[in-house]
Amino acid sequence: MRPLLFAMLLLLVASSACGQDHERSGDVVIGEFRVQDGSVLPQLKLHYVTLGEPARDANGGIVNAVLLLHDTIASSRAYLTADMRRELFAPGAPLDAARYYIVIPDAIGHGASGKPSDGLRMDFPNYGYRDMVEAQYRLVTEGLHIAHLRLVLGTAMGGMHAWLWGERHPTMMDALMPIASVPVAIAGRNAFWRRMIVAAIRRDPEWNDGRYGEPPIAWLRAMPVFTLMTENPARMNDAAPDGERAAWYYDASVYRARGLDANDTLYAFEASRDYDPEPDLARIEARVLAVNFADDLTTPGDTGAIQRVLPGIARARYVEVPESDQTYGTQSIAHPALWKRYVDALLKSAPPRMAVDSSSQQE
Repeated sequence: MRPLLFAMLLLLVASSACGQDHERSGDVVIGEFRVQDGSVLPQLKLHYVTLGEPARDANGGIVNAVLLLHDTIASSRAYLTADMRRELFAPGAPLDAARYYIVIPDAIGHGASGKPSDGLRMDFPNYGYRDMVEAQYRLVTEGLHIAHLRLVLGTAMGGMHAWLWGERHPTMMDALMPIASVPVAIAGRNAFWRRMIVAAIRRDPEWNDGRYGEPPIAWLRAMPVFTLMTENPARMNDAAPDGERAAWYYDASVYRARGLDANDTLYAFEASRDYDPEPDLARIEARVLAVNFADDLTTPGDTGAIQRVLPGIARARYVEVPESDQTYGTQSIAHPALWKRYVDALLKSAPPRMAVDSSSQQE
């Protein structure tokens, strides 16, 4: 009885938290969505979750909207963990759901939004990061009728999307917080490990140019490189202090990846091919606070990339969270206690601006 009672209590607590957040989910369908290569998707479904309630000005415009963007092969659920709710959305937290209207979309190809595994497989349009941002923009403006955002915050892939948001829709937001990302084209080690995953899928003998019956599984043996690149080395040593446990850790990483669809994963990683915000960073008008982690192998500070380009942005600041026994490499994005104070500081430093139609300022 005690385990059952404990489980019921956990369910009640979780339900209470969702109730306090006013969590809702929905779908927006965009007709005739055209991607950069000219391909057209007759209908693109975009799934989203919202927390909180919209506050409106005298003209009915929403004035308290915040947009949160998730990482690669994740979804809106990445922001709905117990840690995120407690550290970000609880009463008095930086994004208190009683104060802000928080919009968390599933990006194209992810979660419950349109993706190759819905049926089109490799006939799904070859979307890129810019297409993903355009879809997010249309979800926000056409689907939810939000003309202005207090904040756009993204983690990893979502951080890269945030940089693109800032330059493609410069008057759309007051503040911009890219986390675990740099505003330059993906290169070096970050490009190398992504290529490993893409090549493993394309060379899997069961992949069959994406027209497989039974899901291919050989490519999954390459997925632990995702763990290798995004985890803190010391945390990995703690989890795998000897060869036997390292082998178990590797196998567990492969097993966790079995829930991924090969085509969806291929598209998600290849989508970064068009990412290069550097030439247009000067267009960003929002106040920017970029946050990276010293132990993040995907955004190594010693390349000097972000320090080189940041002076070209009018109101931008950069923070690198030092490595400690509380950091987790890229996966520090899932531990908001490490970076929530920067969210609070950024919002306090960026007073609300008047909403301006930014549709004419797209590239």
